[in-house]
Amino acid sequence: MSRTLAVKGSKKLLNAWAFYDWANSVYSLVISSAIFPIFYGALFRVAGIEKVTVFGGEIARAPLISYVTSAAFVFIALVMPLISGIADFIGNKRMFMKFFCYLGGLSCIGLYWFSLDNIYFGLLCYFFGLVGFWMSFAVNNSYLPDIAFPEQQDRVSAKGFSLGYLGSVILLLVNLAMVMKPDLFGITSDGGEAAEIKAMKYSFISVGVWWILFSQYTFYYLPKGFKKEGERKNIILNGFRELQAVWKQLGNEKRLKRYLVAFFVYSMAVQTVMLIATYFGEEEINWGSDSERTTGLIVSILVIQIVAILGATITAMASKAFGNIRTLVIINLLWLFICIYAYFLISPMDFYVAAGCVGLVMGGIQALSRSTYSKFLPETTDTTSFFSFYDVAEKIGIIIGTFLYGFVAQFTGSMRNATIFLGLFFLIGMLLLLRVKEKAPGSEA
Repeated sequence: MSRTLAVKGSKKLLNAWAFYDWANSVYSLVISSAIFPIFYGALFRVAGIEKVTVFGGEIARAPLISYVTSAAFVFIALVMPLISGIADFIGNKRMFMKFFCYLGGLSCIGLYWFSLDNIYFGLLCYFFGLVGFWMSFAVNNSYLPDIAFPEQQDRVSAKGFSLGYLGSVILLLVNLAMVMKPDLFGITSDGGEAAEIKAMKYSFISVGVWWILFSQYTFYYLPKGFKKEGERKNIILNGFRELQAVWKQLGNEKRLKRYLVAFFVYSMAVQTVMLIATYFGEEEINWGSDSERTTGLIVSILVIQIVAILGATITAMASKAFGNIRTLVIINLLWLFICIYAYFLISPMDFYVAAGCVGLVMGGIQALSRSTYSKFLPETTDTTSFFSFYDVAEKIGIIIGTFLYGFVAQFTGSMRNATIFLGLFFLIGMLLLLRVKEKAPGSEA
């Protein structure tokens, strides 16, 4: 049916928007959290080395992938406002969303050729996979106020995250079956390469194909965007002007500005926990054997994803009953308790319990943060630039959070101490949220 029939607030349009989470969330689970980290470590173990010569010097495997990740987020933070300004100005943000979706999907497929002998190409694919995921996700976020009315935004935002968790778990289970039982899929060892490694490489292809294929439903119904009026000059620089305009407009939006400050603080901790959880579990938990460690970490990741579906749904219901800000305050308090609990984790069962708790609040805080920001926006068609501000704040928070976490862990000699440090961000975020009024001045209940 024609795209013109998918009007704002319609079930068709809301479903199409939420379905992009189903399409792209396989990247965050399979590539970021599960299969790729295992594959990356296996390459070095099979080669019997811990360091590789790259960028003019010897770098250990963990810092190397960490540096590439940090560089990708710096790139994203710089490019995101530029792209968002251009997208709003020319009125075709769907085009940019497609570009970054395809860039990310093809980069995932390119990871099939990741090897120590081909390290630069492999790292480049990893870099652009990260860029493609976060940039397309940011543009999709900016569509929320365009496709849904305020009373619909909490529910559809939660639905998107739930679909993402469900879809990514389905593909991960298939990929895990490929890795653990490659012979069932006709995957055999070849040329000195183990069948398990080949299965992991095939899983990267499956992520790229899944991402690109399922995104077509979203692209079919999403509108192009709103074209800004006026003469077009220096379109490249307009991206920075749009961001500057958003910053100035925030001066008149006291509630929105206070919410952004709170979001910046607690999101810094949320994203850092999500990025380092696997590494914390690998280093600090007494798993026993290597195989038990791998199985335990994968089970933990699955627990987080499955529980997150429930968490996003419960949070949407709670926000409807108690309001967005009160619900976010409670979620931050729960995160604080989780950080304190993490300090005392020893056994695998402890880690499984922590994973379940993280899943419960992870889906909730992400979905509700996105919809709350959308609700607090002033009347504007410049939604991409406003969401660019939101996403840039999140990415800068990731850069700062991961750096501070690593610094505290290195300085104190324990990742456990760093979890307590992250808990302080949730405490501060909770206190900052208490300064945010649920309703705008003069608005009715």
